Amino acid sequence: MRSIWKGHIRFLLVAIPVRVYNAIEASEKIQFNQLHREDYGPIGYDKRCKKCNQIVTGDQITKGYQYEPDRFAIVEPEDIAKIKIKTTKAVDIIGFVDADQIPTTFYDAPYFAGPDGPVSEKPYALLREVMKQTGKIGLGKVVLRDREDLVALFPQDNGLVIQKLRYPHEVRSMSQVPDVDSARTLDKKELQLATTLVEQMTTTLEEIDMSDQYHEALKKLIESKVRGKKTVEFEPVEDLPRLDIMSALKKSLQASARKPMVKATTATAKKKPAITLVKSKPIKKRKAS
Repeated sequence: MRSIWKGHIRFLLVAIPVRVYNAIEASEKIQFNQLHREDYGPIGYDKRCKKCNQIVTGDQITKGYQYEPDRFAIVEPEDIAKIKIKTTKAVDIIGFVDADQIPTTFYDAPYFAGPDGPVSEKPYALLREVMKQTGKIGLGKVVLRDREDLVALFPQDNGLVIQKLRYPHEVRSMSQVPDVDSARTLDKKELQLATTLVEQMTTTLEEIDMSDQYHEALKKLIESKVRGKKTVEFEPVEDLPRLDIMSALKKSLQASARKPMVKATTATAKKKPAITLVKSKPIKKRKAS
């Protein structure tokens, strides 16, 4: 694994040299090229002015912020250069918070942070263990590519993860979602049945099918095309039954009770992960449009 950034994790006078690695396996993502159907030539993209219909070059393009219809505030590269933030090559930890204080909608891209050489192994391990024991997450900032990013630092297995965060002003509020009414009175019987159903379906992360079925089907499709085969079969879309909530809960409980329960692990068995998920019946995926 090749590092993409080298710097320090710093809080107050403590500085730990680290190397940062991309946590996302980009090579696993299937990407398509657009081709001309006549001769299979790659399709290019011309930068064309919508006003005069002329194709323009890079030196003919500038940036503008639209503040009214058809009116722009022109911002030249030299204007942006004046507000560049000094790069410190450090993830500056501002403070430590409980994990539940960070809304899940704030989380963006994850990166792995590893020790940069033997000199950093001990302080790196010390920070990791302290965060594990306290259950705290570090919040900090780092300047990358002339932009100040908000990040979270937390332990995972034997290492540390740097998670890029969205700023609060970038995330919409749940209160903006239409028809969200937290004050609605719930039926006690329905609530009890739903609670029982969730408890019956509680399992461990290892028991959850986390495979990407569409990705695997797409790989098989491509492999068949490469081998010259043209016939591909797709599974039909499953029709979901329309039931009232009480009937749906009762039928779900009956179906769940017939399935074998997940046995609890003993003290000598594999340690149960901190995260538990609700296991649901997999739904066959629709063909992407």
